[in-house]
Amino acid sequence: MLVEDVMTTSLKTVNPDTPMSEVVSMMCLYRLSGIPVVEDDNKLVGFISERDVLDPMFPKMEDMMDGMSAINMTAALDKYSNVVEMKVRELMTTKVISVSPDIEILKAAAKMVGNKFRRIPVAVNDRLIGMLSLGDVHKSIYLAHAKTRL
Repeated sequence: MLVEDVMTTSLKTVNPDTPMSEVVSMMCLYRLSGIPVVEDDNKLVGFISERDVLDPMFPKMEDMMDGMSAINMTAALDKYSNVVEMKVRELMTTKVISVSPDIEILKAAAKMVGNKFRRIPVAVNDRLIGMLSLGDVHKSIYLAHAKTRL
C-alpha cells in the first residue's frame, strides 16, 4: 500500500507570516500537533509543531546543570505569551523532512519512527499534497489485517 492511498489531503496550513496566536488557536481547536508552513502554490517551506511552541517554556540543559531546573509557572506563562506574539517564521523548522506519495506506507512509517514524528508532510517537488500520520498507517494495517481474517 502506498502513501497516496492513505494520506490526508484535507489540510490546515499556515504561511511564514501567520501570527503564532492563530497557530496555537488552530492547534488547540483542531487538535493538531503540527502544521505545514507553505508559501505560494503550496510550496512547503517549513513545519511548526507543538514542540516548537512549548520548548521555550522549559529550562535549557545548561540551566539545569547550574541547578536552575525548577520551573516557575508564572515565568513559563510569560514565555508562552512571548511565543504567541511571534510570527511562524521565527519558530518554524525549515529543514522539513517529507515523503513522496508513491512510497510504501511502511517505509514512510519507518522514516517517521526514526525521526520521532507522529506525522509527516507528503510532497512532490517541494509542493505539499498531503499529510501522513502514524494513525493513518496503523488504520490501514488494521484494515488489511481484518480483511485477511474474514
